[in-house]
Amino acid sequence: MLRSYYQKELLEAGCDEAGRGCLAGPVFAAAVILPLHFEHPLLNDSKQVMEKDRYELRAFIEANALAFAVASVTNKEIDRINILKASIRAMHLALKKLSLSPELILVDGNRFTSYKKIPHHCIIKGDAIFNSIAAASILAKTYRDDHMLQLHQKYPHYGWDQNKGYGTAFHREAILKHGQCRHHRISFKLKQRFDEQGQLFSLSEK
Repeated sequence: MLRSYYQKELLEAGCDEAGRGCLAGPVFAAAVILPLHFEHPLLNDSKQVMEKDRYELRAFIEANALAFAVASVTNKEIDRINILKASIRAMHLALKKLSLSPELILVDGNRFTSYKKIPHHCIIKGDAIFNSIAAASILAKTYRDDHMLQLHQKYPHYGWDQNKGYGTAFHREAILKHGQCRHHRISFKLKQRFDEQGQLFSLSEK
């Protein structure tokens, strides 16, 4: 059972990102402000939710949240400033787009940069603890998946309809065969990430 809130006095926004460990595509982030007693039996960390259920949850979250917003940072920006800074920037952009101003920010993970001097708490695996962070993880994941499905139409040989840009064996083999495209993260130096057997190192999959 997820917790409905961290505290009751301040208006909380949960934040999470999707796509941090990918080889291609943007990183997406969402910020969500929920009513105190929001609940849905399927709500959880997006990695623990079936794909079809994520979209059911997205519709429910968007219909019942007090405020929500989704933002992204391109692979070019990721290459320029690094993936950690890009992930935090995407969260800041999502927070900026909220129709309500939060008084406390709950962030999944252990790294964040203060946003407008609003107090924040970094919570490791927070998307499996608090409703608002779990809801943000659902929105970030589904919006990013939709974006990668669109890119797949132009670049079908990378299998982004299945791997969404993560470093699966199929995706790594496609990079070896076809090279990188303009949506790959060049700073990850994919072509140089080989071990002694000549296989691309795997990055985390989500």
